[in-house]
Amino acid sequence: MPTATGLSFLAGVLFGLALAAPPGPMNAIIAEESVARGWVAGFVTGLGAMVADVVFFVLALFGLVAVVEEAPRLRGVMVTVGGVLMLYFAVGAFRSARATLVETDEVGDARGFWKALALGLTNPFQVLFWLTVGVALLDPGRLDVLEHLPYVGETLAGAVVVETGSAALLVGLFAGIVVWIVAFPAALLTAGRRVDSFAPLVAGASALVLAGFGLVFFWDGLASVL
Repeated sequence: MPTATGLSFLAGVLFGLALAAPPGPMNAIIAEESVARGWVAGFVTGLGAMVADVVFFVLALFGLVAVVEEAPRLRGVMVTVGGVLMLYFAVGAFRSARATLVETDEVGDARGFWKALALGLTNPFQVLFWLTVGVALLDPGRLDVLEHLPYVGETLAGAVVVETGSAALLVGLFAGIVVWIVAFPAALLTAGRRVDSFAPLVAGASALVLAGFGLVFFWDGLASVL
């Protein structure tokens, strides 16, 4: 039976995947870079997103993330800037969709790293995660994961206990992110080898996702600032 440390690590991996895997602007950037420039570029782009999470982790560790929650105008500015960046990156993704995309798995491209880092630092999803779940994970304590399940909670209480604030949980969190940024570009390229038109379709879909989120965040952030 897994120890409390092992369970905390596995729970951290799941939290990391929950943070990294959902569809959204960040995965759109990773997807566009992957199909346009190869696995290395996609992985490096994912690293940029993870560095943004490291920054938020450090800020949350020192209690500075809460400043964003207490300053609506500052948060509005961040959301607006994030929306503008998404719209700007959407233009690049549309251009990639129109171009003839050739895999360049052997050559990395650092542009994706800086794009993802800039977007990550202004991405409302990542900010919200570290304001809520991230802060809870850093607070030392014990979390009985199954205790609050309906009907079976009393029976399963104590079966899966996670140590919040533990090194195992936090290492697992970033391990889960690494698993995603390794596997996601690889899965895209594997699918792309089977379907000739896959790369332009992914780039086009990424552009639409970025443009859609960009417009929503731009107007939402602008409304908060004004």
